[in-house]
Amino acid sequence: MDRGGDVKQTPAGLSDVLGLGLSVVFCGLNPALSAVRDGHNFSSPSNRFWRVLHLSGFTSRLLRADEEQELLQYGCGITAAVSRATKSASELRLDDYKKAAPLLEAKITKFAPANLAFLGKAAFAAITARADCDWGRQSELFAGANTWVLPNPSGLNRAFGLERLTAHYRDLRAETQPRVG
Repeated sequence: MDRGGDVKQTPAGLSDVLGLGLSVVFCGLNPALSAVRDGHNFSSPSNRFWRVLHLSGFTSRLLRADEEQELLQYGCGITAAVSRATKSASELRLDDYKKAAPLLEAKITKFAPANLAFLGKAAFAAITARADCDWGRQSELFAGANTWVLPNPSGLNRAFGLERLTAHYRDLRAETQPRVG
């Protein structure tokens, strides 16, 4: 990656944070250009992912994006439905999700988390061919994992304030693991 301003994405894209048998893997839609540039998931100062994880009880302290590997200690991981970075997830099309689905399925099968939480409805809807879904736990499994759909923590998602966003993540935490700290 060129720190001079040009983003040069590696063939594999932004690194996943995965380990065997995690309680929850959070599945973003795709990496932001800023995350690829910085080399860390959810690194934009406007992204609320790390704050929401802490406020909802997944972590005992507020982690920074550059501490993303520590998330494994809390039984959680990170991946993306589509590895191609964009300025906004609105640049992704249905076909992007469908083409990416086999790789995502292979990752989830390999690492076997108990739960897969899609961060936003777009990827889940495209991959499962469901036109609509509610927030929260879904009835179907994906590669053996329970599936959840949570609001996207991006700062571009203005439909969810911090309290409402945190409440959805807290619901997942309450059903999947004991409170931390």
